[in-house]
Amino acid sequence: MATPAHQMTNRETRAQTQRVALAEGDGIGPEITQAVCRILEAAGAAVQFEPITMGESCYLNGVSSGIPDEAWEAIRRHRVLLKGPITTPQGGGYKSLNVTLRKSLGLFANIRPCRAWHPWIETRHPDMDVLIVRENEEDTYAGIEHRQTSEVTQCLKLISEPASERVIRYAFELARAQGRRRVDCFTKDNIMKLTDGLFHRLFRQVAEDYPDIESGHLIIDIGTALLADRPERFDLIVAPNLYGDILSDVAAQITGSVGLGGSANIGEGVAMFEAVHGSAPDIAGQDLANPSGLLLAAIDLLRQVGDPDTAARIQDAWKATLADGLHTADIYRAGSSTRKLGTQAFADAVIERLAEPDPTAAEQPSWPKVEVSWKETARPRKTLVGVDVFVDWNEDGRDPNRLGERVQAFSAGHSLNLALITNRGVKVYPEGLPETRCTDHWRCRFRSPDNQTITHEAIIELLSRFSDAGLDFIKTEHLYLFDGQPGFSLAQGE
Repeated sequence: MATPAHQMTNRETRAQTQRVALAEGDGIGPEITQAVCRILEAAGAAVQFEPITMGESCYLNGVSSGIPDEAWEAIRRHRVLLKGPITTPQGGGYKSLNVTLRKSLGLFANIRPCRAWHPWIETRHPDMDVLIVRENEEDTYAGIEHRQTSEVTQCLKLISEPASERVIRYAFELARAQGRRRVDCFTKDNIMKLTDGLFHRLFRQVAEDYPDIESGHLIIDIGTALLADRPERFDLIVAPNLYGDILSDVAAQITGSVGLGGSANIGEGVAMFEAVHGSAPDIAGQDLANPSGLLLAAIDLLRQVGDPDTAARIQDAWKATLADGLHTADIYRAGSSTRKLGTQAFADAVIERLAEPDPTAAEQPSWPKVEVSWKETARPRKTLVGVDVFVDWNEDGRDPNRLGERVQAFSAGHSLNLALITNRGVKVYPEGLPETRCTDHWRCRFRSPDNQTITHEAIIELLSRFSDAGLDFIKTEHLYLFDGQPGFSLAQGE
């Protein structure tokens, strides 16, 4: 039975009660949140929850972010949030509440422990124990997208030096705090040489400050394949936002169930804890959902607020429940499970297995609080040497030679020279291949002779020539050198 709060040992009473914002979420959120809160209360956890409302009902009541002002105020007061899964309504341009919370609160690191719970949960990888650290604020999740022509849309991938270095350094600090031996970085810098290349370069630089920790880098595709096939070879993985999102779901699933995945979002002085899984509206209200993901997130929350003893007791009780074969429907297996339990009955089983606190037990480590700040170095010398002008053009059978001749004609005599035209990144003029299939989206690259510095006025004058020629320019990208090195990628075939 659970130990009453007034019977806790002196060791446990050292943890001061902390107020925490609590959003129960949508779908199965209310029922798993209720189950988790009952377990924490029975264990005498040093938290007091302030319920807040956010999510689907707020969206539908006209709160565009899904987060009303009173919810923001509670989160700012308490600096810690336990959040159930949220439903984002379909259509209507609703933005992800999770992304809004992570970016608005500066929660720069998303941490997902992916551990196999063998032999109680069926898995092909019984020795798996991988920590995924995902950059949380930028990449394609900046959500900057445009439809530029009738056929082509774009999504901007933003990778910054401060955000990348901060999350990479945090990953190494976390590995050191948890006694992990190795940190691996996953990118696709063989293709995205500037964005992913920046992340990889910073990883190599930061790794030099941690000679006690092994480090390595893998291209994301083969890295993901190896993670799915041989997760035992990995210890901690750090990755940009999109890759980290995919990796963490792959890793959680191969532990035995995504439903067992908890997640921590860590910022400077702010933290949010949640389950990995979604709101599962198809089973909402049926007492079928597994509360384990949110419970494991709550256990990490307790470590964050300085109550590691209670966290350890709850985790031990949860493992004892699994070991006794008491499983919810998602992990129930005939022959290995003994009973199939509903959400609340599973919570009751965990509560029944809460052990008396052991005053002689070794102190459990708390979730590390690592302050990581980026220090700006000397800014490089920036030289404007050209411009990419993107054009929506669908004439003359989309013959790139016709477009090239037309642009050459009206840009003759300008201080910028037409270097090439590409279509979806492939050079099509001059001397393109006839087999290349072209869309209505074209890039005209102009360069100054011998990388001479040009002015913004020269670019404006060039664009006026496009306008006078009746060509619809839809976007420009300036071409800069930074300390003499190109700050732009070459086209395929350039």
